[in-house]
Amino acid sequence: MGTVFSFDIACDGGPRVRSAIEAAVASLHTADAVFSTYRPDSQLSRLARGEVDLARCDADVAEVLRLCERARERTDGWFSAGYAGGLDPTGLVKGWAVERAARMISEAGARGVCVNGGGDIQLLGEPEPGQPWRVGIAHPLRPGELATVVEGADELAVATSGTAERGCHVLDPRSGRPPVDAAASVTVLARSLADADAWATAAFAMGTRARHWLDAQAGVEGFAVTADGGTWRTTRFDRVSAVRCS
Repeated sequence: MGTVFSFDIACDGGPRVRSAIEAAVASLHTADAVFSTYRPDSQLSRLARGEVDLARCDADVAEVLRLCERARERTDGWFSAGYAGGLDPTGLVKGWAVERAARMISEAGARGVCVNGGGDIQLLGEPEPGQPWRVGIAHPLRPGELATVVEGADELAVATSGTAERGCHVLDPRSGRPPVDAAASVTVLARSLADADAWATAAFAMGTRARHWLDAQAGVEGFAVTADGGTWRTTRFDRVSAVRCS
């Protein structure tokens, strides 16, 4: 998937957890092989060219495309895996793959799990008993600085879409052009990273509409750094913020 993955596991060890970590790593490599838009032999590339039909692909392909359709419906088309007749679910598939890997390890008995895929993070459980996870949100306009810090336990997913790493690579699916009044970055928090990844992509594409849309989503919070260095946050964001405003 063209990025770095890291694991932070809180547990007492044991063969079940070690085996689950190995299986989780293997699942990420499999997801890359199946869904890569850069590999001409991936199932996704072959499906997009019409060389295979969905029935001949792994069941994961149907699951991811179902989640993409759900995201398209929930975002009123601002998330799209089929822009201009193509097929590209990469705005969701990394989050889905990271979340699946994290849940594999958690279900094996780990007390706390953090899987980070290129800055998109699925957190489960706790790093220490009674302690929340804390995640710093990088400032897109000030390399090496944090824009804010969030915290949570049990189930917390953090995904960011923005221009800092790859420039403006998310387009408005309605115009085919970069979003009007796009933020420098939009970070979304939810329970599921598959959802947070898709919502962050959609929110970036929405431009200035994003704040109102995120506010209307149950169990979802958002934080953005605007192109001029300002910030905005959803009305309930303070519930997950580790930086208390006076």
